[in-house]
Amino acid sequence: MSITIYVPCDSSAVSLGADRVATAITNEAAKRGITIELIRNGSRGMYWLEPLVEVATANGRISYGPVQPADVSALFDADFTQGGTHPLYLGLTEEIAYFKKQQRLTFARIGITDPVSLTDYINNDGYRGLKNALNLTQEQIVQAVTDSGLRGRGGAAFPTGIKWKTVLNTASLQKYIICNADEGDSGTFSDRMVMEGDPFVLIEGMTIAGLAVDATQGYIYLRVEYPHAFEILNTAIASAYQAGYLGSNIQGSGKDFDLEVRLGAGAYVCGEETSLMESLEGKRGLVRFKPPLPAISGLFGQPTVVNNVISLASVPIILDKGGDYYRDFGMGRSRGTLPLQLAGNIKYPGLVESAFGLTLRELLYDFGGGSASGRPIRAVQVGGPLGAYLPEAQFDTPLDYEAFAANWTVLGHGGIVVFDDTVDMAEMARYSMEFCKIESCGKCTPCRIGSTRGVEVMDEIINGRNLDKNIPLLRDLCDTLLNGSLCALGGMTPYPVLSAINHFPEDFGIDAKATAA
Repeated sequence: MSITIYVPCDSSAVSLGADRVATAITNEAAKRGITIELIRNGSRGMYWLEPLVEVATANGRISYGPVQPADVSALFDADFTQGGTHPLYLGLTEEIAYFKKQQRLTFARIGITDPVSLTDYINNDGYRGLKNALNLTQEQIVQAVTDSGLRGRGGAAFPTGIKWKTVLNTASLQKYIICNADEGDSGTFSDRMVMEGDPFVLIEGMTIAGLAVDATQGYIYLRVEYPHAFEILNTAIASAYQAGYLGSNIQGSGKDFDLEVRLGAGAYVCGEETSLMESLEGKRGLVRFKPPLPAISGLFGQPTVVNNVISLASVPIILDKGGDYYRDFGMGRSRGTLPLQLAGNIKYPGLVESAFGLTLRELLYDFGGGSASGRPIRAVQVGGPLGAYLPEAQFDTPLDYEAFAANWTVLGHGGIVVFDDTVDMAEMARYSMEFCKIESCGKCTPCRIGSTRGVEVMDEIINGRNLDKNIPLLRDLCDTLLNGSLCALGGMTPYPVLSAINHFPEDFGIDAKATAA
């Protein structure tokens, strides 16, 4: 009887030695005459334990980690193929506290299946949403998504159902579905995990979106820095075509939907939907003026749905189990679940999928275990490089779009970067300005010139020069960026800068009273 062993193919696990571990296990099993089936699964998202090796047993999967090639021989000596004890033994994967406390909807299959096995996907509830969608009208599909309360998971949090309805009601001979997979925010990796660990859920979600709005062509705009995702997506897309889940006459329905992956060229601004479409059209990635909205005049001037990976990957479970099922998770206007990504100075980095409402403090300490350095956590940046810095006084803020907005912060894509008490917040504010300067597309003056001047003013402040003049000047500059920029790159740069000044004035050589000026 064959023994099934799982070693992740996730690129983070690979960077930590997963490929070498898989080879060592295969070689050691052959040397000992043990028959095994080695499956390369997605990551469970507990990155401090990677490479995480799992063994299928009658009681469930037993985990060992983090495993290195040098550990493999001792694991076989300990009879790990039968769940034997070893210093790296972690017990049942599903019972690991970090994992057990989560509410996995979008990530339900990731870490369980072989990402490129269509059979695995279907055997684990895959394509049930599409099957239901094929028996519904377009209006009914859009209504299910609207009823679910799903909002854009890329950062803007715009209601997905409204966007789809706009495209559906806009007459055109050609419409498009675009997946924004240009995951460029610091501390974010949930999109990558989906594409590498469960690509079919994204393909299914995009296909359902196409059916819903009468779009026959889809594009996944993937950041060039994700070569593993590129390979896995293309392998999965080829399988979906072969099995009749993509292409003409999908599953005999008479409906058509084609899908392909397009690579970006490394520009952060192409994560903005209009800049992304310019890039897809073969042009330089410059932000477009709005209106018209992409839902009315988007790619090649046609009605276009642009959604983030997590948004589209959430659609299959909504069409499978119903909008009400998904809506029952969360709080207020933030419904469903959000994959939260813990990075930076944190003891247990990884992905946590949970319903909205968990507090930042619970996430940092109950899941993250506090800082990796053991020092107090001083600041947390949520929402990428343009997100605000939250001080300890705001750690009890629930993870909810409106609760964050009330604090002049953004939840964004759910990326959380942690800093201990050794961080210099003035330097972090300067970095935000410099980031905007480097990544600006240059189309609008506030972003192009404002960020350049911002770096200069920050240098003056850091060197303690003319603070009574330069602090107000920096605030005025931020006001111009906030209100005058064409897109969120310039418009959100003030969030980290001003939050750093307001919450950590001592790092700027000023007192709290001065920050209120």
